[in-house]
Amino acid sequence: MYPGKAIYRIPYADTDQMGVVYYGNYLRYFEMGRSEWLVQTGYPYSRMEEKGIGLPIIEAHIDYKAPAKYEDLIRVDTKFEQLSKVRVKVSCQVYNQNDELLVEGYTIHSCFHLEKKRPIKLPICFIEHMQKNLD
Repeated sequence: MYPGKAIYRIPYADTDQMGVVYYGNYLRYFEMGRSEWLVQTGYPYSRMEEKGIGLPIIEAHIDYKAPAKYEDLIRVDTKFEQLSKVRVKVSCQVYNQNDELLVEGYTIHSCFHLEKKRPIKLPICFIEHMQKNLD
């Protein structure tokens, strides 16, 4: 396993009556990918929260290519990139166990001061961390 890859087996609870993953769950998979990237690279989200910083989603986009099904083993590939002094784009691709692309998309996050409830610049240490861990 290397940074940017998260593995997940689809439980029955993630599927709809058609037997495929409910479309809204892919945003949750994107979150799993983001969280796992941060943990694997040594900068867990909890560290940001301890400093009073959040990264709320301000935009999301998903392109559906093929369905995932119950018990499929999926891989979420995640990549962070800086868009501006206050925004980060996180691109995600979801593949099944046969390396078939199921979904691709992105989320855009604003750096936010949790206590003051306002946007702030991305911390220099986080920018350096992202740059150091780019693919």
